[in-house]
Amino acid sequence: MDQPIRMKSNGQISVVLNSQKRKTVTKELPDFHVAPKVIPPEHSALKEIEEELGALVGMEEMKRTIKEIYAWIYVNKKREEMGLKAKKQALHMMFKGNPGTGKTTVARLIGKLFHKMNVLSKGHLIEAERADLVGEYIGHTAQKTRDLIKKAQGGILFIDEAYSLGRGGEKDFGKEAIDTLVKHMEDKQYEFILILAGYSREMDYLLSLNPGLHSRFPLVIDFPDYTIDQLMEIGAKMLAEREYSLSHEAEKKLREHLVEVRSVMSPNRFSNGRYVRNIIEKSIRAQAMRLLMQNSYDRHDLMMIRSNDLVFEDK
Repeated sequence: MDQPIRMKSNGQISVVLNSQKRKTVTKELPDFHVAPKVIPPEHSALKEIEEELGALVGMEEMKRTIKEIYAWIYVNKKREEMGLKAKKQALHMMFKGNPGTGKTTVARLIGKLFHKMNVLSKGHLIEAERADLVGEYIGHTAQKTRDLIKKAQGGILFIDEAYSLGRGGEKDFGKEAIDTLVKHMEDKQYEFILILAGYSREMDYLLSLNPGLHSRFPLVIDFPDYTIDQLMEIGAKMLAEREYSLSHEAEKKLREHLVEVRSVMSPNRFSNGRYVRNIIEKSIRAQAMRLLMQNSYDRHDLMMIRSNDLVFEDK
């Protein structure tokens, strides 16, 4: 043989290559380098949505779930092409979480993704609340609900604070809206997607009102409250989009305020990202008034939000 084979004391076989032939052998070995994970062109829809999801702060469970839904739909289509069983699945969803945790934003992204994948013919989002579904007399509610579902055909019907439909008890027309939704979720389950959103505990109560409701939501996504660091990141993104920034003192003051308000305000009253957005918008207006009074408009001043510009909501 050109190279000796040596038996080690532990039973392993060691092959020692001849130094003169090492280069030749190396050239003949296949290239085992792992190719970079480039998303193929047919997955451009996923790539685009991933980029938009990447701009969102937190929500890791939701991002993972959306990718899983994409993978399931895509693989199901491949199974269909191969003549394998590919049963359709209803994609109605329930979003559980406190206000300002990104539920509406995610619903829009899902509509966009499903439209690109030909799951939804339009991909538009119809936003609704209790007043849009519940009527004033018997039969009125069912008609209003059917009209909304018709508008949502080919897209998503997003009902925020959906638990309010079950607050009035047996005689309330909200129950009629729930019953109508349940019927059309079954009859037209592949023609539109229904997303119910609201507080976690209240949504669990809503599910208990109709025995057929729970089984019709195969996808339940939790939207946790943002951490203080995440809220600060959201604020920084909002400011950067508007070409503003916080001074060191303003950043410190905002962080301290968020820590304080989170400690005294109940979770279902604190509006997370929406709370931060309101502070930023009010503070930008306050900064504008300060600059107007000072008659100072250099580039640095126009971009900087100072600590005395910050306007906080009453706790």
